[in-house]
Amino acid sequence: MPLERFSAAWREGYVSGDDVVANAREDVACVFCVLASQPVDESTGVLWRGSHTFVVLNAFPYGSGHVLVLPYRHVAGLVELSDEEYLDFSLAIRRTARALERAYGAEGMNVGMNLGLAAGAGIPKHLHAHVLPRWNGDTNFMTTIGEVRVLPESLASTWNKVRPHMETEA
Repeated sequence: MPLERFSAAWREGYVSGDDVVANAREDVACVFCVLASQPVDESTGVLWRGSHTFVVLNAFPYGSGHVLVLPYRHVAGLVELSDEEYLDFSLAIRRTARALERAYGAEGMNVGMNLGLAAGAGIPKHLHAHVLPRWNGDTNFMTTIGEVRVLPESLASTWNKVRPHMETEA
């Protein structure tokens, strides 16, 4: 059976647009570093804070419940983290996945990182992991062909669903 391919040309902007180029520059403020100093609050999108890591809503989600896990320290890759930071980062990813499972009753979970501009990182200078719940049949033609993303909830709704579960013991 041949593999079908659909064009998702709308994604090109995520890997080659003006914002990506600006975010790759050293002389611009890092939005993640700004968020690292913000309080846990719906208005900031920050959901949880650990010793070396924090969790924030993705401002441009692929689907409901899409969040980001980030180290406080401005590093581009995993190898730049100390062992203590790496452990905290990994445990925060696990905590986040559990919180999303509890909040959404997801059938699956995407956890991933795009390390570097060549890998498609929108903000390549600050390491971050994407964590988002998934369900059978949750993708449709709107994103793939229609170049439209349909999100059934607001970021505020996502924050309110997920936040109580972030404090639950991992």
